[in-house]
Amino acid sequence: MPREPYYVQSLERGLAVIRAFDAEHRELTLSDVARSCGLTRAAARRFLLTLTDLGYVRTDGRLFSLAPRVLELGYAFLSSVSLPEVAEPHLERLVQQVHESSSLSVLDGDDVVYVARVPTSRIMRVAINVGTRFPAYATSMGRVLLAALPAGELEAYLDRAKLEPLTDRTIASPSALRAEIARVRAQGHSIVDQELEEGLRSLAAPIRDRNGTAAGAINVSVHAARATVEDIRERLLPPLLAAAAAIESDLRIGARPARP
Repeated sequence: MPREPYYVQSLERGLAVIRAFDAEHRELTLSDVARSCGLTRAAARRFLLTLTDLGYVRTDGRLFSLAPRVLELGYAFLSSVSLPEVAEPHLERLVQQVHESSSLSVLDGDDVVYVARVPTSRIMRVAINVGTRFPAYATSMGRVLLAALPAGELEAYLDRAKLEPLTDRTIASPSALRAEIARVRAQGHSIVDQELEEGLRSLAAPIRDRNGTAAGAINVSVHAARATVEDIRERLLPPLLAAAAAIESDLRIGARPARP
């Protein structure tokens, strides 16, 4: 794609090197990084050694891995916004009330990114932590955030998003997803039934800031064996909506509620 004159390609490549590491690729060789990022070995080596000198990467001479200092990059975002800090006590109260895990996420590009989480038990194959990303189209939090987008931005998303059937229940066509998002917008919440992962059901509602903009979304996730969709709607929706309203109230007044 054409770039603006100010665009610094070396910065893009350096960030790509950091993103090459993930839960499934905790340690990578020089060749692995070069292949993943589309770099020559010489370029990958320069980026890796620079990141090592800066303390963001460490190496034993053959394998490279991220160093704890890389957390500073994510903390800079978390410390600059009040939403996770305001929401977390409410998530804790919600979890105590419903005995299911609850999370807060924001929309980042075409994904939702978890910025706060209070777990009860692990019900997914993938461990969910702050910073975990999932495709917005297949998650309840993603759908309420997509439903809050202006019409033009939503259409641009539907045009570019690669919709893959993650399970046999996943909505994977733009027209069907558009209809579902319209329904979510009308009802003010989303229930996703085993579309991201078999056995996982999730309920989400948006969090709106003082300007009425959807700043994030909270959810409650439950194993399908423990609750039907109707159970979720009857038992979990009222406390979830109450928690969302409480977070929105604190955001409007700038309060930081005491932990339960």
